Amino acid sequence: MSTPRERVASLREEIARHNEAYYAKDAPTIPDADYDALLIELRDLESEYPELASDDSVSRKVGAGSTTVFSEVRHAAPMLSLDNVFDVTELGAWAERVAKGLGLGLEEIDFAVEPKIDGLALSITYIDGVLVQGATRGDGQVGEDVTDNVRTIQNLPETLAVGHRGRVEVRGEVFIAKSDFLSLNEHQRALGAKEFANPRNAAAGSLRQKDPAVSRERPLSFLSYQLVDLDDSLSFERYAQTIAQLSRWGFLTAAEMKVLHGATPMIEHSTWFEEHRHHLAYEIDGVVIKVDDLAQRDALGFTSRAPRWAIARKLPPEERATRLLAIEVSIGRTGRATPYAVLEPVVVAGSRVSMATLHNEDQVAQKDVRPGDLVIVRKAGDVIPEVVGAVREPGKRRKSPWKFPSACPDCGQPLVRVGDESDTYCVNPACPAQQLQQIIHFASRGALDIEGLGESRVAQLLTGGLISDVADLFELRVEQLSSLEGLGELSATSLTEAIEGAKSAPLSRVLVGLGIRHVGPVAARELANTFHSYEALAAAPLDVLEAVEGVGPVIAASMYEYCRDPENQERMRRLASNGLSLREPEVVSALSPTLAARAVVVTGAVGGYSREQAEEAIVARGGTSPGSVSKKTYCVVVGEAPGAGKVNKARELAIPMIPASEFERLLATGAWNTTIA
Repeated sequence: MSTPRERVASLREEIARHNEAYYAKDAPTIPDADYDALLIELRDLESEYPELASDDSVSRKVGAGSTTVFSEVRHAAPMLSLDNVFDVTELGAWAERVAKGLGLGLEEIDFAVEPKIDGLALSITYIDGVLVQGATRGDGQVGEDVTDNVRTIQNLPETLAVGHRGRVEVRGEVFIAKSDFLSLNEHQRALGAKEFANPRNAAAGSLRQKDPAVSRERPLSFLSYQLVDLDDSLSFERYAQTIAQLSRWGFLTAAEMKVLHGATPMIEHSTWFEEHRHHLAYEIDGVVIKVDDLAQRDALGFTSRAPRWAIARKLPPEERATRLLAIEVSIGRTGRATPYAVLEPVVVAGSRVSMATLHNEDQVAQKDVRPGDLVIVRKAGDVIPEVVGAVREPGKRRKSPWKFPSACPDCGQPLVRVGDESDTYCVNPACPAQQLQQIIHFASRGALDIEGLGESRVAQLLTGGLISDVADLFELRVEQLSSLEGLGELSATSLTEAIEGAKSAPLSRVLVGLGIRHVGPVAARELANTFHSYEALAAAPLDVLEAVEGVGPVIAASMYEYCRDPENQERMRRLASNGLSLREPEVVSALSPTLAARAVVVTGAVGGYSREQAEEAIVARGGTSPGSVSKKTYCVVVGEAPGAGKVNKARELAIPMIPASEFERLLATGAWNTTIA
């Protein structure tokens, strides 16, 4: 146990090291949330033990000093940081302090609410409307002169669109849009170069290149959020007026910014950003709330490091650091062996995470994560948690690199890599793990949706020897099931009724449930709608399968081979003899055919919809939802974590890309208001 003095010294040293990594080297070593926790602990200790407080403490500083080849620039007005709050309660308490400071009621104040872009803060000086200097924030007083690099930012005006006499500083954030970031990493992979960890690091590193030609090659953007009038040559009463002026001058400003009257709508809109953060074109790590009235700002003033009239509401962290306890391997329904991390539990994006995917053998080697390491875990929305990489701990001895097992952990048979693929497979079709996952998938919501047939029940049926294949499900009897532990006659009857009800499932869902390699929901629906029955589908020649819209050679070959495999033929015979219809009904939708004969590709997560639900919504309105982008594509809906291939193909073919926030409008009208560049 350290004393308070020792802990304060340790925290200051650690925070200074992280400041250097983040601000000076653009290579943060820990997630923001973990950094915030260190800073909060230090401030709490300095508050509890005033004798340990110091004016030069890192808790009272902004950023870090310049340690690069760039010249120093002293800001005409300090570039201060913002204090943080982390939830609605703390935000409400801040609003109360503001109201008290102004002698007003909470609902009498106008608040501007805008996204907090996760980028690099920048100040750009214009004299008589001409760009003369660009500088990073640095320590808030002195930054770095990056003028030549700033001039390479494509959406940044060299001269103000509407003439202005005098000196002004335009402050904002340099960032790389999500779609541009995907393209950038795609380009890095093509060159065999190192990929960027996240858009913020990529933007900061790109701007602070010694050679401006490198910056010019990177897809940098600038969003402005502050106008500093150095000569008092402009007259504004409201923050919103300054934003309007920046927009008139040709600067990008946040379209999501709103001025709201009163604390209640202000808090509600800040929560809107938490719910829609993945729908925005850029990464955000919080919401900034500012008093709109500039005279009221003057009345509230500043602390030593931050304005009292503004606050940042940090959103639940999507990255956290935790300890990697072990690396295990799971076997999926296709036999694919997937390594996963067993972690010390940590709360990420609002949920408790104790396991995270490591994707495949190559990813483990590339990330070089080992049991015992401190690792960064990322979870964005509903996306499966993943390990981003290891945090280097100076002086700590690491274990030997993890090696992929050579044998299946469930059946003991060899694990092999197929061709040039990164994935490893258990090639034993009788592997218990594969059987379990195949039947779970067959009964899942996206397939036959058999209620009561979850993982534990399927495992019980397999262990009891009652089933070994999906066809066995339709031969189960109540008396067999009621003998199992935890299943009385009533529960057994309900389960058999649910299985009986699944016999009428359309062919498209059966094809999904069978887990045929490469045949996803879209291809399954196209095949089922084309052939209408499994009998016709199984008899189709390969070239006929390939001609189906949205199928192509790979999917067609997989379907063709499945239908001709003797084991699969026996399975389908049994399913048919047990009463499955194996037909696709012709459904007439009552919805308006807003997307009739239009192909809409969905990539990434769309809020409020699973992938299957989004595709079904498109089909219900007369459209199709193929798995790839082509010249026939009407538009591409881009959600959270979209596929780089689809985004790049859409750009190449000049296919409109729309944000997921426009999906409802697309369904309702067949059109949209906003596109992604």
